Amino acid sequence: MSRLAASPFASRHPHTRLAALCALALGTFLLAACQNTTAPLTDSNRSPPKQTPAEYELVYSPPPAPDLAPVPAVAPVAPVAPPMPNAAIAQQRPQPLLESIEVTGSRVGGLAAENSGQIAYRMPPGLAPSSIADHSNRDNYAEIQTNGILRVAEQPVSTFSIDVDTGSYSNIRSLLRVGQRPPKDAVRIEELINYFSYSYPAPQPGAAPFAVHSQLAPSPFNPKRLLLQVGLQAQQIEAKDLPPANLVFLIDSSGSMQDAAKLPLLKRGFALLVEQLRPQDSVAIVTYAGSAGLVLPPTAGDRQLEILAALERLEAGGSTNGGAGIELAYRVAAQAKREGGINRVILATDGDFNVGTVNQRALETLVADQRASGIALSTLGFGRGNYNDAMAERLADVGNGNHAYIDSILEARKVLVAQMGGTLHTLASDVKIQVEFNPAVVAEYRLLGYENRLLAREDFDNDRVDAGEIGAGHSVTALYELALVGSGGEASSGLRYADAQAGAARSKADELGLLRLRYKRPGESSSQLIESPMLRSQLRRVPGENLGFAAAVAGFGELLRGGEHAGQLDFDGVAKLARDSCSDSCSEQQAEFMKLVGLARGLMPAQDAATAAKPEQPSRVPAS
Repeated sequence: MSRLAASPFASRHPHTRLAALCALALGTFLLAACQNTTAPLTDSNRSPPKQTPAEYELVYSPPPAPDLAPVPAVAPVAPVAPPMPNAAIAQQRPQPLLESIEVTGSRVGGLAAENSGQIAYRMPPGLAPSSIADHSNRDNYAEIQTNGILRVAEQPVSTFSIDVDTGSYSNIRSLLRVGQRPPKDAVRIEELINYFSYSYPAPQPGAAPFAVHSQLAPSPFNPKRLLLQVGLQAQQIEAKDLPPANLVFLIDSSGSMQDAAKLPLLKRGFALLVEQLRPQDSVAIVTYAGSAGLVLPPTAGDRQLEILAALERLEAGGSTNGGAGIELAYRVAAQAKREGGINRVILATDGDFNVGTVNQRALETLVADQRASGIALSTLGFGRGNYNDAMAERLADVGNGNHAYIDSILEARKVLVAQMGGTLHTLASDVKIQVEFNPAVVAEYRLLGYENRLLAREDFDNDRVDAGEIGAGHSVTALYELALVGSGGEASSGLRYADAQAGAARSKADELGLLRLRYKRPGESSSQLIESPMLRSQLRRVPGENLGFAAAVAGFGELLRGGEHAGQLDFDGVAKLARDSCSDSCSEQQAEFMKLVGLARGLMPAQDAATAAKPEQPSRVPAS
């Protein structure tokens, strides 16, 4: 009798039934897979096509911009679509720069909304500032050796180059906003002071391109000392009256620029500048990653849609060959150079160069060689993580340009729109300041900031020594802290024989010193000289608004750098001094500054935030 195999599903043993179920499921899966591999592609099972941008007309060739020299064709870094017809471009115009603006006071132009008179804003999606807490230790800052106190009898002359850079202030602002104490060397006091506008009277028509002002008042750091303010105010020129501009946007498109606070913010910032261009202006775009490429040849300023479309098509990827980018940008600028106009390369980057020419001194030499051609270089810093502040700031100095750090779209608007004249157009070059103090009146002095702008005494009269530039509408402020003879504010005792030299200066007992300035007009090689005595009779019991607020900003910088020269001033004193200086008319930027003071106070260790000031003593400043 034959025996039929019993079904495993009928088995009484549970393990046998489980194994049978698993085998059946596996067989069903394999059968379905085999059927799918042999099924033809149909509309029902075909993957949806990849979405691509609108097709461009490949045969389109725009007419050449008027009066622009041709530029040799250079392979772009990455394939770039040819220019679009204007109708197609209009459909891809960049999104609005701000989603909304809510005015909370009577003035517009600030950043935060916690204080009266400021505005609140929201960035477009994807443009929120990125966190920097885990990456800021890779940022690079040049070491600053703080200026010391000097005896006038031993070193009566102070010489330095002016500086209109503002990058340090917006950089430390971005750090404080994410709860991080700025590194000491990130704080350049002169850039903090010069971030703000001061109400200096403008120069008279037909006079020098800038006016010189000075003020003297008791020092908030030590009541036995004085604070001397030296201010320059350049002529204001309306944007429509600026000379024709030949601009080259040199844009870092390396892989690290993908962050929302980098290339996306950069493109929107440059778009603000493009919208201010006139038909007589021109713009070219050069990018660099692993190599450099020409994305947009010099294009007339009234073809804004083409320029904006080229900006929008930029993408980040690859390494960073900034040296090649600088070389190509200068070549493009030279081809389209405007004699008597504005010729400037604007370098926008987040950090260091890691391919090609990477040595900073070699890059400085490259930029310095091109400076003589009349083409300036300005730098804009973006983002965090590998930000090379030292290189960006130094290249701008060598390149007769200015340096700014862009941490928001409103900062981009400030630098590239509100201050466009100063950013682009140079009124005076190689501007140097020299102060000779009178040893019969001033015992000691200290220059606040400008450590990397100091010059030798003999450099002042040497027209071949490079110095800073001042642009249209710019103001420049420098502060000296002084100890007068017999005031009790001296930090050290004088030398026995050096002090005897002061006898010859007693005939000028009302003069604190002599202020000298040298500058060159654009295109000239010989400098002009301005001299102005600074009088002791200018002493005020209370500082005016300009000096008071500048002193508050300087004190803020001193505290961020550790407080070595802050004396009795603490963060509360800084806030009070700033508040008293602007009273009820505080601008948005001033109100924002007071907020930053509060943020910094919460980040500083107790031993740093507290001052080591002694009880105030009556001032021994001699009466004038």
